[in-house]
Amino acid sequence: MARPGSMLVFTMDAQRYAIPLASVERVFPTVEITAIPKAPEIVLGVVNIRGRVVPVVNLRRRFRLPERGPEIYDHMIVASTGKRVVAFVVDGATGVLEIPESEITALRDILPGAEYIEGVVRLPDGLILIHDLETFLSLEEEKLLSRAMGES
Repeated sequence: MARPGSMLVFTMDAQRYAIPLASVERVFPTVEITAIPKAPEIVLGVVNIRGRVVPVVNLRRRFRLPERGPEIYDHMIVASTGKRVVAFVVDGATGVLEIPESEITALRDILPGAEYIEGVVRLPDGLILIHDLETFLSLEEEKLLSRAMGES
């Protein structure tokens, strides 16, 4: 279940998502992404973050949202999945919310077997889906990405 506490809230196609703030390294305007051969389909490419090459994953593809190219107002979020640091492009980072555990409904209680979303928070102005970074990349995607990044 999602860890209660500070969450970074971001949007994609008017839907709000959140990830634990403790997992976030930084948020910044979108930069140019360099494609890498033999990367998993979920990977857009890589970016240089202060001298470190970081893979950029495609949340739109993962959540079956319409594909679109980067726009000038988009943001990148750099976060740790537990296994590696990744970046992803979002429409915008909207802020940080304190979310008490009592306000989070586990997704497995609503829709057993659903992937990538850990829980749902109901707010007066709508829902926030809490993204599960720990399960974001499948084992096969993780292996392909490691190979494409030249890791052993």
